[in-house]
Parts: sequence; structure tokens; C-alpha cells
Amino acid sequence: MGALSVLKASRRMQRLAIGIALIGAVLLFLLNLRRAGEQAGRAAERLQDMERTNDALQRMLEAGADRPRDRDDLAERLRGGRF
Repeated sequence: MGALSVLKASRRMQRLAIGIALIGAVLLFLLNLRRAGEQAGRAAERLQDMERTNDALQRMLEAGADRPRDRDDLAERLRGGRF
């Protein structure tokens, strides 16, 4: 009878160990999923910042390309009302 109870107890312990391992694996998966979501959010925020910066730089370059070249060009624009 003693050997039979040891086998039952060991089976129970095996099931308990498997259950604990499964719970641990699920918790690790959820933590990793959360971390991946946070990283994706930070990457999206960096991308938005880069797009805003790039847009501002592009507008500055366009404004610089459209500037008057010299004083005569500036005077002509002011007379024509295009400045």
C-alpha cells in the first residue's frame, strides 16, 4: 500500500509542477507581449516626431528656395505684391 500512495503522490506532484510551469509560461508570455507593445508604441511616437521634423525641414527648404536672390529681386517682388 505504501508504494501505491507514493506513486499517487508523485503523480499529483507532477500535475502540480506541470500546472505551475504552464502558469509561469503564460505569465512570461503576457509580460513579453506587454513589453513588445510598449516598444511598438515608442517606435510609433519616434516615427511621428521624425515625420513632424522632416515636414518642418522640408518647409524651410522650400521657403529658402523661393527667397529673393538679391536686392533687385526683393524690390521687384515688393512692387509686384508677391512678397
